Amino acid sequence: MTHPGKSRRGAGILPFRTTRGTLEVLLVHPGGPFWAAKDLGAWSIPKGEYEPNEDPLSAACRELAEETGLATSGPFVPLTGLRQPSGKVIDAWAVETDFDPATLHSNTFTLEWPKGSGRQREFPEVDRAAWFPCDQARERILAGQRGFVDQVCARAGETKLPSGVTS
Repeated sequence: MTHPGKSRRGAGILPFRTTRGTLEVLLVHPGGPFWAAKDLGAWSIPKGEYEPNEDPLSAACRELAEETGLATSGPFVPLTGLRQPSGKVIDAWAVETDFDPATLHSNTFTLEWPKGSGRQREFPEVDRAAWFPCDQARERILAGQRGFVDQVCARAGETKLPSGVTS
């Protein structure tokens, strides 16, 4: 819900893990027909909007569970919030956890599809999830959320260099 005079706010969680010495982050791909053929620059952290009187971390945990089926209790590492190109500010936390993307269970939404057909179809809010090393995650995540990946990777001692560039 948008509130007059207030910026829309979202909250999300960026899960991470270390596998065979490599830091990986879990990203989700939006479901529905508009995103079906998009990959690079289309993925996201699990997130959603929250109400002004709602605790942002609680909202982030709820969104993680709704979009992936993953429930976690932390400990949570606060990340610096990011203003999106739309003007929305997203607050985020990182959490070390493991998750099998094959167990993904997402809530759904209803949309008239094809547009103008009068037929309502149900789509998953998230159609897939995957673990990516930092360089691949930076390529796949929405540009406005790339800073979350950078923050997690920097804290883990990763560099912020683009793919293929070595120091």
